[in-house]
Amino acid sequence: MDWQSGSPELWAFLESLHRGDILSGTVVAIERFGVFVALDDGPGHPTLPGVGFLGLPELSWRRFDDPTDVVQVGQRVSCEFMGSDTHNAEARLSLKALEPDPLQAFADRTVVGQEFRGTVEKVVPIGIFVDLGGVFGLVPFKEIDGRPAASPAEDFEVGEQIAVVVAEIELPTRRVFLSRPESSQYAGVVLPT
Repeated sequence: MDWQSGSPELWAFLESLHRGDILSGTVVAIERFGVFVALDDGPGHPTLPGVGFLGLPELSWRRFDDPTDVVQVGQRVSCEFMGSDTHNAEARLSLKALEPDPLQAFADRTVVGQEFRGTVEKVVPIGIFVDLGGVFGLVPFKEIDGRPAASPAEDFEVGEQIAVVVAEIELPTRRVFLSRPESSQYAGVVLPT
């Protein structure tokens, strides 16, 4: 559809928005692929439930199984405007942009070599993912991107509590690499409390 000629009010509204604007509205529909929001200051959409759209990755920093774990139909939300989707004529929004980034907070309070106890979240062929309280790190079994293996291939069970050492935090790629204390160059290091 040619949104400019078919819905000039909608097009004018989308053009008036700027990345970073904070928009408020009401959740009007939850689908498996995202959430539609009727924006307070926005026009109605001719074919979609709302002119605002929250893709699943923009709902929350935390992991969730279903969008209804984060929002409910009828809930009032404030979101950051990320940009316009000109194909669907909708405002792309983010809820998580208004929340503190847990990885940044973790990086701010953590030093390489710091030891943690974490929970094995997933065991995959390349290693294990460990939950450090909402931040997930990888203990690799094999060399990854030139990094030597941080742990021998062992049997780990999901839900098992293990000790790990922070080997590296990559904020741009949002990756945390971990090692096991006995396989770490930091083994035996006493960290300040």
